[in-house]
Amino acid sequence: MSIFESLESQVRSYCRGWPTVFDRATGSHLYSEDGREYLDFFAGAGALNYGHNNPVLKAALLEYLGRDGVTHALDMTTVAKRDFLETFQDTILRPRELDYKVMFPGPAGANAVEAALKLVRKVTGRESIINFTNAFHGMTLGALSVTGNSLKRGGAGIPLVHATPMPYDNYFDGQTPDFLFFEKLLQDSGSGLNEPAAVIVETVQGEGGINVARMEWLQGLAELCQRHDILLIVDDVQMGCGRTGPFFSFEAAGITPDVVCLSKSIGGYGLPLALTLIRRDLDIWEPGEHNGTFRGVNPAFVTGTTALREYWQDDKLEKSTLAKGETIGRALKEIVEAHPSVPMQPKGRGLARGLAFDTGDLAGSVCSQAFERGLLIETSGPDGEVAKLMPALTVTDDEVEEGLRLVAESVAAAVG
Repeated sequence: MSIFESLESQVRSYCRGWPTVFDRATGSHLYSEDGREYLDFFAGAGALNYGHNNPVLKAALLEYLGRDGVTHALDMTTVAKRDFLETFQDTILRPRELDYKVMFPGPAGANAVEAALKLVRKVTGRESIINFTNAFHGMTLGALSVTGNSLKRGGAGIPLVHATPMPYDNYFDGQTPDFLFFEKLLQDSGSGLNEPAAVIVETVQGEGGINVARMEWLQGLAELCQRHDILLIVDDVQMGCGRTGPFFSFEAAGITPDVVCLSKSIGGYGLPLALTLIRRDLDIWEPGEHNGTFRGVNPAFVTGTTALREYWQDDKLEKSTLAKGETIGRALKEIVEAHPSVPMQPKGRGLARGLAFDTGDLAGSVCSQAFERGLLIETSGPDGEVAKLMPALTVTDDEVEEGLRLVAESVAAAVG
């Protein structure tokens, strides 16, 4: 481990909670170099919805590389990009009657968010963005400006401006005022609220603590945006690609955002890829106005296309995700009931689940105990107070059962 301590930056984080050197991975399991097996309920922070080294995706990738398929092409047209766009249109957009243009802004979720923020300001001529408490949208300056976490915001080193936070659903001790107060601010010339270009929201705040917005809250937000000519951006970087069940996390609310940000598992294999989906009439970019060297990683197009064809031609994965999510939800409730003297709260939707504790120390202890037992889970929330479970969507029923047993043991050990 000495090379990591002596040469790698102090900014590293996940490796501090999981102090081992990983060597191999397959499905829902990681293996350290000394051969120990770990059950992965982290899934690359949502970048591995189809598991590690998924054999179907791997076969497509190896075949593409074996025939010397194009790897790097900036935004040039390639066979791999064409296949991806056609498959995404036929498998995802058309069945949902979504008429979006697809922008490849760069390799990561923060790139998708930055492009979205830049575009809505260009379209509306306004500067202000409405964001929400405990939101997380990325580590670049624009994305940080609409992120709530003070530690991450503090790393910017400069004032983060042109964004106004509003309370997320259930922010005030389980309650959120209806949107009348927001509308009052928009209508009152004395409120001091700059006319916003857009609202950016996560339907489930993953890094913010597995905070789940109610469907009626999301619907109310979409209606307010429509009434006041405010564009609606849904950040589906972590919760998209089936994490909550449907491909898009906003589908259950029956809303249609103006802009959608996707990354993480859209590349299928853990390869970098990000999309900014834009309502067709909003696509007013000039050629090259927003660019980047890694706007389309062609091997990610290949694995992303294969994932769409393999898992999204029907609703089998969606139903499986919802069923497994309910199983985990029930198990977390049972864990809470088994420790009535310890304040705990089960949270989540689909296969984004968590146990909220009073302190980050307790949640951190649960995750440490899990690691000792061979299970990888992380903390989330503003104070790290939530033990977060996000297994691959392809996790088996037996693996879910094993993981939940280890979670129960870890909680029992942590709370004494």
